[in-house]
Amino acid sequence: MTQATHKEFGISALGMAIPHYALPLEEFAKIRAVNPTQYTESLGCQVMALCSPNENVITLAVKAAQRALENWHGSRDEIGLVIVATESAVDMSRPLSSWVMSGLGLRGNIRSYEIKHACYAGTAAIRQAMEWHLSGNSKGKAALVVAADVALYAPGHSGEPTQGAGAVAMIIASPDIAAIHPTSYYWSDPQFDFWRPVGQPYPEVNGRLSLTCYTNAALQCFKQLAPQEALANYLDEYEYICLHVPFPKMVYKAVKQLGEYCGWDIAKINKEYQSKIYATLAWNQQIGNAYTASLWFSVAHALTQLQSKQQLLAFSYGSGCGAELLSLQCTSNQATSAWRQQLCTDLENREFIDHKFYQTIRDKS
Repeated sequence: MTQATHKEFGISALGMAIPHYALPLEEFAKIRAVNPTQYTESLGCQVMALCSPNENVITLAVKAAQRALENWHGSRDEIGLVIVATESAVDMSRPLSSWVMSGLGLRGNIRSYEIKHACYAGTAAIRQAMEWHLSGNSKGKAALVVAADVALYAPGHSGEPTQGAGAVAMIIASPDIAAIHPTSYYWSDPQFDFWRPVGQPYPEVNGRLSLTCYTNAALQCFKQLAPQEALANYLDEYEYICLHVPFPKMVYKAVKQLGEYCGWDIAKINKEYQSKIYATLAWNQQIGNAYTASLWFSVAHALTQLQSKQQLLAFSYGSGCGAELLSLQCTSNQATSAWRQQLCTDLENREFIDHKFYQTIRDKS
C-alpha cells in the first residue's frame, strides 16, 4: 500500500549541536515553587538546553554544519545550496546563512538564504533542497540545510519550562542515511497561535489555540495518506512516526486525535504512542523545544534505531500556521554513526546548572 520511496535523494550526512548548559526541570520547579511532576509528567519535559555566554544561534548552526560536512563523504566544493531555517534570526536583512557560510569558509557559486516559518521552517528548507535537486538545477551539487534555534520565553511565562536550544544540519544529496519521498502532504490555516512582532524579545502564545491548530494540522496531513478505513493499516507499515515536539504531551494529544480518527480505543492509542512515537523523543526530552530543529532531533533519534529499508513518517508543524508530512526510508543503520556519538558525547559533557544560576543568567539576558 505504501508508495515506493524515492531512492535518488535524501539525507547524505548529519550533524547536530546543543549548548553547554542544561537545567533539569526538577531545578526549574524550585523557581515556581511547584511539584516537579507538573513539568516532568504533565508536560513530559526533563531537561532544558540553555546557551552559555559564548553560545547563540550562530555558533550552534555553524557547529552542526561543520559536523555534517565532516561526517560527509563529499567536499565543501560540492555544496551548491545553503539554507538556514530559524525563528531566532539575528538580523532583519542579512540572512543567518551568511553567518554560517562565513563560519564554514564557504563562498562562490552557492545559492544561500534564510527561511522563516516558525517551527516548520526546517522542513520547508529540506523540501526546497529536495525540489532543487528534482528540478535539475542542482547541477550535481549538494545542499546544506541547517535548522537552528534558541527558544526562550519571558520569565514567568507558561512556556518557560519547555525552553530549549539546538541545531540539526543535513546534507541533502545521495540518500546514504535516509531517502526522502518526493511526495509530501501539507496543510495551512492562517492563525495567531504563536507570534513574535519585530523588536519584541519574547514570543506571544495563545496556548489553547496553538494546541488546536497543532492537533488539527496533524490530522489534516495524515488524512491525506489514505482513506479513513485504510489509514490504520497504512500506518502499520511505518516503524516510527515522528512529530514536531513543542513538549512531549502535546505530541500525545495529536496522536490521540489521530487514533480516534482511525477508530482505535485508548489502549491501542497508548500502545501505538509508546512503540512508534515516544521511542523517538529521548533527545527532545533532554534538549527541550528547539523550534525548527525539534522534529529533526526526533527523526535523527529514530534513524539510529531503524534498519535498512524500514520507514518513518515525519510531521512538521509551524505556528501561523503551516504543516507538512514527509515519509523517509532508512538506507543504512545509524546506531554507531559518528553523528550519533557526537551528540551523545555533548549530552554527557554538558554542565548542569541549578535554579539560582539559571536566574542569574536570565537576569543578564
